[in-house]
Amino acid sequence: MVVLNRIYTRTGDDGTTALGSGDRRKKYDLRVDAYGTLDEVNAVLGLVRLHTKDDAALDQALGRIQNDLFDVEADLCLAEKGPGGARLTVTDTQVAWLEGEIDRLNADLSPLRSFILPGGSAASAYMHLARTVCRRAERIMVALKDQPGEEVSGPSLKYVNRLSDYLFVAGRYTNDKGASDILWAPGQNR
Repeated sequence: MVVLNRIYTRTGDDGTTALGSGDRRKKYDLRVDAYGTLDEVNAVLGLVRLHTKDDAALDQALGRIQNDLFDVEADLCLAEKGPGGARLTVTDTQVAWLEGEIDRLNADLSPLRSFILPGGSAASAYMHLARTVCRRAERIMVALKDQPGEEVSGPSLKYVNRLSDYLFVAGRYTNDKGASDILWAPGQNR
């Protein structure tokens, strides 16, 4: 487990950072960028949760997702197998749980007839912010996976892909179950 006694180490002053394996990478390396971007998603979810305290089931799900994101980040940070040959990452079971949560929230929503503009409520706007950062993280993870000698676990990639879908549906759900959604009006201002 992680022990953080000192926050600054000065080892990153040269523009590098250590992976969990001990290897040093430039701070702009795709692997570092991927887990750093997921950390941004997690921070935005912290903002979301300031507005979801009254919905215990949703808030609990968001807390679980925040923890799962750290598992994905650990997977990306380690870049190699850990002690005992096992890699800390999310599993297909966690992906399936996320799909179940999408279905649960989506069951109360009416079908969309247009794209949605972020807004309507603070929780929804922050959900959409988290969704867009999550999509960026996914793009970085795919670019990393396509690099020679790099790997990204399948379940981690699936989890992040599904998470952006969850955040979209949850954004609608927190907009009074879609009633406060702001719909795109194509060409409205021509």
